[in-house]
Amino acid sequence: MDLVQEGRVVIVGSGLIGCSWAMLFASAGFQVKLYDIVQEQVTKALEKIGKELKELGNTGMLKGTLTADKQLSLISGCTDLKAAVEGAIYLQECTPENLELKKKIFGQLDLIVSNDVILGSSTSCLMPTKLFTGLKHVKQCIVAHPVNPPYYVPLVELVPHPETEPSTVEKTYALMKKIGQSPVRLTKEIDGFALNRLQYAIISEAWRLVGDGVISSDDLDLVMSDGLGMRYAFIGPLETMHLNAEGMLNYCDRYREGMIRVLKTFGPIPDFAGKTEQKINQAMCEKTPADPEHLNARRHWRDECLARLAKLKKEIKSDNTHNL
Repeated sequence: MDLVQEGRVVIVGSGLIGCSWAMLFASAGFQVKLYDIVQEQVTKALEKIGKELKELGNTGMLKGTLTADKQLSLISGCTDLKAAVEGAIYLQECTPENLELKKKIFGQLDLIVSNDVILGSSTSCLMPTKLFTGLKHVKQCIVAHPVNPPYYVPLVELVPHPETEPSTVEKTYALMKKIGQSPVRLTKEIDGFALNRLQYAIISEAWRLVGDGVISSDDLDLVMSDGLGMRYAFIGPLETMHLNAEGMLNYCDRYREGMIRVLKTFGPIPDFAGKTEQKINQAMCEKTPADPEHLNARRHWRDECLARLAKLKKEIKSDNTHNL
């Protein structure tokens, strides 16, 4: 995509998630306004983005067809919210996960936005009814929850408010596809959305298995990274069922009783504290000490792995398309 897109996108909040969103929209040719309340934060964010885009360009991991310099030129900073939203087609809020703060920002936006701009929130756990109820522009509001780090993990959960216009969902879905993300639509809100409900189910059983002394922390992580995770990187749990037997009906016929028997042995919800917390923390810190230097190095390694996996998935998808 070599052309700059029509319309401008606004990112509210210049932290890690905000910077990732800015890079994603710029990679697809959109002009981006990165807003924050303090100029120093905006300046630092733009410097960080410039450095990251250059690095991605040098390693061949840069998204889109525009050069790193061209993408960076599409992103500008702003400390005036009213000026930022003028003429915008889409806004992505990326402020800290605090209900009162987010409500305050959407309240301010409600007074200054047009009837055309879509207002998206990056919240990972606050439900649309908590965020958007009572706003004049509620029809234009939607949760668009990315997965960290959004530049490498393309999923975006779209969760509407009961009063969100269907056209808002469809336009947001199309926009996310346009910037190379993988949007999924939830038809109604539910605590934790879909991703965190699945994630917490896995974390919960992992915690019980380690806490009960069934398996070590390191081996538990291997069950996912070298077992389930390898399949789930390409197909989900439902298609896995379908392929692990002669179709879904056959799978349920074969394994229904066994699944129910095992599920009945699951323990209570853990408190994520006490001896098990200490045990798991010790194992994690032996692998990666919990200081900024070691954590950042491990995150960098993780992001490189995710970038290479994303590239591989894109190649496989492209090969499958050509073979059809």
